[in-house]
Amino acid sequence: MEGLFQKIVAAHAAIRPEVSVTPLDFSSALSASTGCDVFLKCEHLQPTGSFKLRGATNKLAHLDDAERRAGVVTASTGNHGLAVARAGSRLGISVTVYVAASASSLKTAAIRALGATLVSVDGPPIAAELRARERGEREGKVYVSPYNDPQVVAGQGTTGVELVEQNGELDAVFIAVGGGGLIGGAGTALKRLSPKTRVVGVWPENSPCMLRALEAGRIVDVEETATLSDGTAGAVEARSITFPICQAVIDETVTVTEHQIAAAMRRIAETERWMIEGAAGAAVAGMIKSAERYKGRKVAAVLCGRNIALETFLTAVAG
Repeated sequence: MEGLFQKIVAAHAAIRPEVSVTPLDFSSALSASTGCDVFLKCEHLQPTGSFKLRGATNKLAHLDDAERRAGVVTASTGNHGLAVARAGSRLGISVTVYVAASASSLKTAAIRALGATLVSVDGPPIAAELRARERGEREGKVYVSPYNDPQVVAGQGTTGVELVEQNGELDAVFIAVGGGGLIGGAGTALKRLSPKTRVVGVWPENSPCMLRALEAGRIVDVEETATLSDGTAGAVEARSITFPICQAVIDETVTVTEHQIAAAMRRIAETERWMIEGAAGAAVAGMIKSAERYKGRKVAAVLCGRNIALETFLTAVAG
């Protein structure tokens, strides 16, 4: 953990100015309705619309000259691919992104617009990951994992450093969990810089992959169904470095229903006038569900992204 923390500290400087220091905004409306002092970490305001830009930028910044010339490959349901595409465009590195055929068309169009090559793969997101890794090995290109890479996790961990710099008195931080890169990195920073802060992982009931692994003590196969929180969907890669990190840093776990996610998205739209994606809604929903335990205390929810198709958003909040 000490080695990862030092990588996070280094990344906190290395990713600037490509990655924004996002605001930590106090929400008077959510505070009034929950009885907590609620803060929102605005990762949806990053240039690519999600926190993923942190890890992607840090990873590509660490490539040597030969690796940069060869280009990189990655796999993503959208936000990570978009982040790698932007980082590559800024650093002059060619990027190929593998995505599941079910990936959001909004996100894939944005990836193409940044000059990346897009490859669609039938099957779940893990199939795209495996194909991308195979191509990287075959062509001598670095594979940029969405979460299973120490430099990616370190980049995501800068979110935790910012949280402490912006408010060193937080009692809990709620973070939606997919592969574990964001909560693993941010949790590592929080444990070192603000040990009293509880790190709370939030999962949609429809896709609790890392949660089931934590419960079993090992990575296991999990049956998933469709979720608004598509940014956290997908199986956890075997032997992922994020698994032991999550074991070490997550203090509490919460699951939320699709209705609760949609209600949280609507609540943010009504009170803050922001359109957020399902994974960000999950974090807010987890905070609202847990509010009774934190009444009168300071809590934060990480709004991890905004990249959602307008039609999907409108349908969700209308329901």
